[in-house]
Amino acid sequence: MSDIVTLTMNPALDVSTRAETVVPTDKVRCSTAQYDPGGGGINVARVVQILGGEALALYPAGGPTGSMVEALLGRMNLPSRHIPIAGSTRESFTITERSSDLQYRFVLPGPEISPAERRSCLDELSRAADGARIVVLSGSLPPGIPPEFVQDAADIANRLYCRFVLDTSGEDLRHMKSGAYLLKPSLRELREWVGKDLRTEEEQIAAAHHLIGRGVGEVMIVSLGADGALLVTREGYERLAPVEVPVCSAVGAGDSMVAAVCFGLVQGLDLRHAVRLGMAAGAATLMTPGTGLCRRGDVERLYAKQIASRPVGPLTAIG
Repeated sequence: MSDIVTLTMNPALDVSTRAETVVPTDKVRCSTAQYDPGGGGINVARVVQILGGEALALYPAGGPTGSMVEALLGRMNLPSRHIPIAGSTRESFTITERSSDLQYRFVLPGPEISPAERRSCLDELSRAADGARIVVLSGSLPPGIPPEFVQDAADIANRLYCRFVLDTSGEDLRHMKSGAYLLKPSLRELREWVGKDLRTEEEQIAAAHHLIGRGVGEVMIVSLGADGALLVTREGYERLAPVEVPVCSAVGAGDSMVAAVCFGLVQGLDLRHAVRLGMAAGAATLMTPGTGLCRRGDVERLYAKQIASRPVGPLTAIG
């Protein structure tokens, strides 16, 4: 039985490579490709495993790419279950330009999911999450999935007394009405959610706190990109400075943060320390090229450095 169960409704076969320059029209000669199983919840489960924990990854899969994702997860010995679908699992392609170190990411929409396949995914979640402590729904939703799906998943988690963690975007995020433990929107997504510019930190904190007050969730981590993050709860807030590291690739950094927060919580860390572990994992993934994820040693080193340089104090009161 895994303490953490992840659901990835739009998994991907992640393909990454490098080229000297990326130009239009001409052929772009690339180096040998790297293949990884990808998608939000799958990345979360992979990082939990890297950190020494265990998470069960659930995902719909079909076609040759779906079979390859399944095979790659098997080679990693990552606990997983796939729900068969008629469509073919998508590919995502990342190319890093050597001449500039710029990264180009091409993300496909994914296969259409039928109502029956959607129901099978929720049924599998109900079975797998029985006895778990945290359910994570992470990543985009593919065509055919209504945005209300996120609330359906949250209701299952709450019925099973699991903490529900949601990391998605757009209309899907805005259909979350109640019952989340943790939400991780970007600042752009928070702006879209509340329909305001949120130019100041005070406005950003107030918007997150308002959603928490409505019962949407208990905790919100607002990603500020290179400026770090905001942690907001009912009790107060904390501004989290970015962890400074050399950046190789941004692929999977947000998923790594979510994974480490969840791992920290099931290991007995309080929320504030778990979030710092998440910041360390996100930064460690930035250091890894292509579609690779963090290394455990980097996460532990960056976490220890944070705790030593910025001890955890009381949350700042809101208002």
